[in-house]
Amino acid sequence: MHQSAVSPQAALEKLLEGNRRYTSGQVEHPRQSVERRTEVLAGQHPFAILLSCSDSRVSTKVFFDQGIGDLFIIRNAGNIVDDVVFGSIEYAVEHLGVPLVMVLGHTQCGAVTAAVQGGEFPGHIGSIVAAIQPAVAASKDQAGDAVINATLANVRLIVDQIKHCEPILAEMVRHSQLTVVGGIYHLDSGVVEIL
Repeated sequence: MHQSAVSPQAALEKLLEGNRRYTSGQVEHPRQSVERRTEVLAGQHPFAILLSCSDSRVSTKVFFDQGIGDLFIIRNAGNIVDDVVFGSIEYAVEHLGVPLVMVLGHTQCGAVTAAVQGGEFPGHIGSIVAAIQPAVAASKDQAGDAVINATLANVRLIVDQIKHCEPILAEMVRHSQLTVVGGIYHLDSGVVEIL
């Protein structure tokens, strides 16, 4: 296994520092040059794994102000997990030495909204909604906005699933080689809030 040069805490701070640059309008667009593109031909060394929604408004590299090769990004509607997502995370952790996984939900998520509203969904969309239903059930008695509550519950449930995914991820969490955190991206402000 490749060992990361950065700790999980330092990786999280790099993300949050980039988000602060983004929200204050002080973006640097780091490591996006032709030289950087050439540099990463020798291999990738991302410092964080981002599991986020495929919503076109959720561009993690942009709102964390990071460059080529910095983030290992996995995206799907509702930022849900399945065996392919688990395998992708395991690859990044085991072979690339990435010390941090962030599960990132966002406000106004269409997949979570569909799960909260319920109903029939065509094609494979129903499988996405079904994956989010445990979060809807876990948050149904909470006061406040049902979609936000389900979004937060979805992130927390997925963080828990990743932390307990045997054998690779759970083992690395137990040995403090991997940290898994949850967050929510606010579409209106651009702020990433850690849960």
